[in-house]
Amino acid sequence: MFRWIGELVTRRARWVLALGLVAVVAAAVVGVGAFSKLQTEGFDDPDSDSSRAAALLEERFEGSADYVFVVEAADGDVDSPASAAAGAALTERLRSDPDLADVASYFDGRAGPMRSTDGSHALVTASVAPGTEADPAAVLDDYATSDGPLSVDVGGGEVVGEEIGGQIGKDLGLAESIAIPLILVLLVLAFGNVVGALVTLGVGMAAILGTFAELSILGSTTDVSIYAVNLTTGLGLGLAVDYGLLMVARVREERAAGRAHDAAVRRAVETAGRTIAFSATTVAVALASLLVFPMYFLRSFAYAGIGVMLITAFSAVVILPAGLALLGDRIDAWRVPKVRGIRGEEAPAWARLARFVTRRPLVSALPVVGALLVVAIPLAGIDLGTPDDRVLPTSASSRQAGDALRTEFAGDGTHPIQVVTTPALDQADLASYADDLAGLDGVVRTEVRPGDGASLVSVVTDLDPRSAAARDLVEDVRAVPAPDGVEALVGGASAELHDQMTGIGDRLPIVAGWLVLTTMVILFLFTGSVVQPVRALLLNALGLGATLGAMVWVFQDGHLSGLLGFTPQPMDSSMMVLLFCVAFGLSMDYEVFVMGRIKEMRDLGMDNEQALVHGLAHTGRIVSTAAALIAISFFAFLVSSVSFIQFFGLGTGLAILIDATLIRGVLVPASIRLLGERAWWAPAPLRALHRRFGLSESVPEAPPVREAAAVG
Repeated sequence: MFRWIGELVTRRARWVLALGLVAVVAAAVVGVGAFSKLQTEGFDDPDSDSSRAAALLEERFEGSADYVFVVEAADGDVDSPASAAAGAALTERLRSDPDLADVASYFDGRAGPMRSTDGSHALVTASVAPGTEADPAAVLDDYATSDGPLSVDVGGGEVVGEEIGGQIGKDLGLAESIAIPLILVLLVLAFGNVVGALVTLGVGMAAILGTFAELSILGSTTDVSIYAVNLTTGLGLGLAVDYGLLMVARVREERAAGRAHDAAVRRAVETAGRTIAFSATTVAVALASLLVFPMYFLRSFAYAGIGVMLITAFSAVVILPAGLALLGDRIDAWRVPKVRGIRGEEAPAWARLARFVTRRPLVSALPVVGALLVVAIPLAGIDLGTPDDRVLPTSASSRQAGDALRTEFAGDGTHPIQVVTTPALDQADLASYADDLAGLDGVVRTEVRPGDGASLVSVVTDLDPRSAAARDLVEDVRAVPAPDGVEALVGGASAELHDQMTGIGDRLPIVAGWLVLTTMVILFLFTGSVVQPVRALLLNALGLGATLGAMVWVFQDGHLSGLLGFTPQPMDSSMMVLLFCVAFGLSMDYEVFVMGRIKEMRDLGMDNEQALVHGLAHTGRIVSTAAALIAISFFAFLVSSVSFIQFFGLGTGLAILIDATLIRGVLVPASIRLLGERAWWAPAPLRALHRRFGLSESVPEAPPVREAAAVG
């Protein structure tokens, strides 16, 4: 197939490029509307008890409070005449707003739980009016203020989602404005000329636009998270660099070996194109594991990741070679003086490293393994949670409201555990059930409310709704038997977190099994060995453990919080899973890059040690350069003011650098050297299977043919 593609892109290069340009323009037109179709939620399991409880609350009780207005008196006393008058006016404005309903205000009846302990703050809550769409941006514009007798900050899930989405949009533009010029400059240095850098960057932009179009189409038919945009940008730029470097370097290598230009392009497609296709498949397969989770937040990253992988690989294997075929000798145009660039030949530094490691494998490997294990130690103390307003900068209105709720109010009832019973209970049974719940440890009080065919018991607690103690209380509440013939569904923020973590934990064995199985199959087809996939899994686990341990040390334990400007919090369980799957896929990307060339050397007749040295010497500079550039595209997310975007950027970039240097540069050659020929072992039936169905970068090659000199 790849030989046919090579023939196509060289013989019909103009047609291929023209169709590619049309596709990119169409993708840009479709993708421009993607942002308006993407959601800021999706962290909950829609089939969980807490989600069913939320649906019943919306249906039978018109939902819980969507907005929390935290007011602070300028004179320090919300009961002063000026503050009370301003509070009453605010309450009246909210009640007259047709988009709001169920307004409850401290300034109505001076309810104690809605007043801070020092009297400087008070609460007003409201819900989205039935039949209207939530518009948190309008609520922020209309009511958040720092002027007058009362300053008002607006909190609640709707506002947190709105401010996170808006902040991410701003941060993404800033990150791209930093990453793209920097990557372009480094690409110019990597290639030694401007043309190679521009065509590679063009592949990345095509992949990003194509994936935006995919997300726009999906957003019209299903829920898709806006956070997937960050993965699209990072992977699109990074993988374009990966694949562009590999393809261009192989073309240069084949030309240096004496091939005519078109023949060099065809040979590059046959060899490097095959590796790129395998690499893209491994990463896409790893990201496909996110589809098993019920939260569309995680599934959205699978949509984006698989899309950007396939589009980038197609562009690198089809569109890029067509461009290289048309460029001819101009592939090296606009050279940078005194910069040779990557040309596919062996890198002396990587050759020396490979020789040292293969001669002293234990001496080389043990310090690296020890260091990675030490870095992984903080992972043992991980505390899992879910994002709230504290992922935002302290200047955000919802963050200020949340901070005030946590510090100024105790048992305020804004984050109760909500128990919805169907059918409705009579007054006596409802009171008895509420009393049973009120007797649980950690409960401040219970509040009851009859509804349309249902009853609601709000279990008010002074626990942090994201704490382990609050999650334990959810289990205690669920353990209290409801009256006979009644179904009790437990919801609220603490229950949602409990169910989210359960939903993720229950599916982790499926994800692990999928990753192990697919890695075994893909690497067996690529190497013909059953030992190499096991070795790859163990080394990847070591590198990922170090990455996740470092993330716990930074974001949970708070190291670097002053430098990066975030609030230390429990680790977001969804983001941990996402980082693991993305980093695993990218580590397999480099595994295929390196092992493809090592296997090619063995197929050419080299022994184990020679294949390691020459394989690493050929790929080491490409892999390390590509890793540095793709890491930059993710490290750019550190400029974000949303902490879990910083987490994803730093974690992914760090995982890439660890894998491309310590794992590929030291542990891969050391482990294969220690295994010796056993590293390539497979049972006889599987060897026969590989001979028939296996794939590798080594394919039969025709003898080099130089281009005839022009006569004229």
